Amino acid sequence: MIASLRGTLIYTDNMSAVVECSGVGFRLSVTKNTLYRLPQKGQEVFLYTYLAVREDALDLYGFISEDELEMFRLITSVSGVGAKIGIAILSEFSPEQLTVYIAGGDAKAITAASGVGIKLAQRLVLELKDKVGSIENDSGIDLRPAGNAETFSSSKEAVAALVSLGYTQGEASLAVGRLDQSLPADELIKQALKSLARRI
Repeated sequence: MIASLRGTLIYTDNMSAVVECSGVGFRLSVTKNTLYRLPQKGQEVFLYTYLAVREDALDLYGFISEDELEMFRLITSVSGVGAKIGIAILSEFSPEQLTVYIAGGDAKAITAASGVGIKLAQRLVLELKDKVGSIENDSGIDLRPAGNAETFSSSKEAVAALVSLGYTQGEASLAVGRLDQSLPADELIKQALKSLARRI
């Protein structure tokens, strides 16, 4: 199994990236979160990968972090959830933000992802609520918000505030999800706005 790729980024579109390794170009389906964090074309890139083997195809998926890869594996372990839905969900939410929603039982928020209806979102929450506590973010901080209603509420409030300012649900969720979830809502909003401003 191909566990990771390190090579030169030679092409991207809104759904994939091509990484050239020793003269061979590998096309990977990627999330919008990963696309946003890729280097410029022509520069070296490292991606964690997941190889989906089907009867008629070998599909390679790329992720910028181990957290994103692990969340993708968790999502696609849920009955009725395939790789395309997994990519769509992680294009809308960061692993950290999705962890907050799942642990907080907020199925409705997850329906913001393309192709995810309320029944599927409820199934994700039901099957993954006890599993998301095992995920840690890149800095090693435990992401388990279960039982911490204040943390969940602050994060949700910050995302809602950013959306009201004109950002998409996905942009707001990614920006807030990368922050320390124990911060109060106003501080989450302030730091998220700084992060989003740097993208302009």
